[in-house]
Amino acid sequence: MKRNFKDQMGLDVAIEWPPKRIISLVPSQTELLYSLGLTDEVVGITKFCVHPDEWFHSKQRIGGTKKLDFEKIAALKPDLIIGNKEENEEAQIKQLMQEYPVWMSDIHNLDQAFGMINSIGEISNRQDKATALINDIQKEFEKLKQNKKGLLGAAYFIWRQPYMVVGHDTFISDMMAKCGFKNLLEEKAVRYPEVSEDELKKFNPDVILLSSEPFPFSAKHIAEFQQICPEAKIVLVDGEYFSWYGSRLLSAPAYFAKVLVELQ
Repeated sequence: MKRNFKDQMGLDVAIEWPPKRIISLVPSQTELLYSLGLTDEVVGITKFCVHPDEWFHSKQRIGGTKKLDFEKIAALKPDLIIGNKEENEEAQIKQLMQEYPVWMSDIHNLDQAFGMINSIGEISNRQDKATALINDIQKEFEKLKQNKKGLLGAAYFIWRQPYMVVGHDTFISDMMAKCGFKNLLEEKAVRYPEVSEDELKKFNPDVILLSSEPFPFSAKHIAEFQQICPEAKIVLVDGEYFSWYGSRLLSAPAYFAKVLVELQ
């Protein structure tokens, strides 16, 4: 039967419910679909949907998050496509909307992530599993809240040459706050601003977080940042825990607690 669902961009999406042929265009939401038990229903994922490993090696890949293969998508005959405003290209999403039901998430904080999980649970006929997952995630974040200390001034780097950091109104910035960091770059006018060495020195962060994605920062980059900010603590972090807003949130608080232990 046809049912209407409103997505996080405020658009009404009419689908045959429950959907039987789902394509996911976002890695963190692909992992969520797996956690909700939709192995038979999910028919297509992107080449960046690396979790779970068994899906990465068995599901049809339909291109990248920003470079979709429309012929492969058409061959899969999806009755629902799930994407994200930030991670997918607007023009490509609009093209898909001409042919298929497309439900879009738009996530800037933990509450909106919970809204997405709840909505996808309802859309996919997995409401009970989605509700249980949200409750479990909330409990883990409550434990983290009880254990974290005062806020540490931090800069979270996502790119090198040029240096790019996480700014205001981003999911990563919200995760930083949950972890116990004050994002010193929130005052920047753009969400992912470039920052110079001189600017970074002026911000004088207590902590510099070097993410594993999208740029793969590694141990060889630590000395580079230590030279710019000799007093700062430089930490390599797993970007999936800071930026994935699906079921990976369940283990994110425990990971954040480990990061805080490293800084003691």
